[in-house]
Amino acid sequence: MSKPICVIPARMASSRYPGKPLIPLLGMALIVHVFERCKLYADFSDVIVATCDEEIRHVVEERGGTVVMTANTHDRATDRVQEAVETLYPKSDDHETIVMVQGDELLVSPEMIDKVIETQRLTGSAVVNFGSRLNPSDHENPNTVKLVAAPDGRVLYFSRAPIPSETGGRNIPIYQQTGLMAFTCGFLRKFSMLPQTPLEIIESVDMLRVLEHGFPIHVVLHDFETIGVDTPEDRTRGETLLALDPVTKNYLGNI
Repeated sequence: MSKPICVIPARMASSRYPGKPLIPLLGMALIVHVFERCKLYADFSDVIVATCDEEIRHVVEERGGTVVMTANTHDRATDRVQEAVETLYPKSDDHETIVMVQGDELLVSPEMIDKVIETQRLTGSAVVNFGSRLNPSDHENPNTVKLVAAPDGRVLYFSRAPIPSETGGRNIPIYQQTGLMAFTCGFLRKFSMLPQTPLEIIESVDMLRVLEHGFPIHVVLHDFETIGVDTPEDRTRGETLLALDPVTKNYLGNI
């Protein structure tokens, strides 16, 4: 692999919104929106959907996409991505880049992907996450993962709790974690061998496994509005944002 590859993990058994990969938004399944938006990034060598569900495989392959079937025992999306990479690219070089885009990251765009890959290139970081400006209404929402970072761009913590605290009265920007991140292939292998960690389990955030084992994560912070579809309410809001997003017309035509 000379160019980055993109792996989109998805499963039907979401704890907060079962079956969400196949819910229609503007007449197209959520997972297909994510797949098509990732394909718009011209420098991927391939865009692959990793799933354990035949329903998802059928819909993606019907669209002409590549699907790799994975175990149904993965608790974390990153572990599913690692299995897919090892299945398709068992001899890949440790320094090559794997981009993971969660199957519910509805508004992912080529510009966001490019910023993550470029940041990895500039920093040499084994893991880079994308953070978007948080809608103030989501600060208390446990379905939205918040993040705080140091001035040098390293992530300090992820939480479903409202961080940072607003009790100080300062009007500071607050960011959410998005389901877009880049790994070196070597670190992805290492990640899969690390045991799960207490905070990872408590917060249900797989990137905390990285931090708890002492590895840094860099983050790209941006004012892009994003939404992960975690609930039926997110679907309604997401469909509105999707219709207004200029990227949508690049694969869906007139809407």
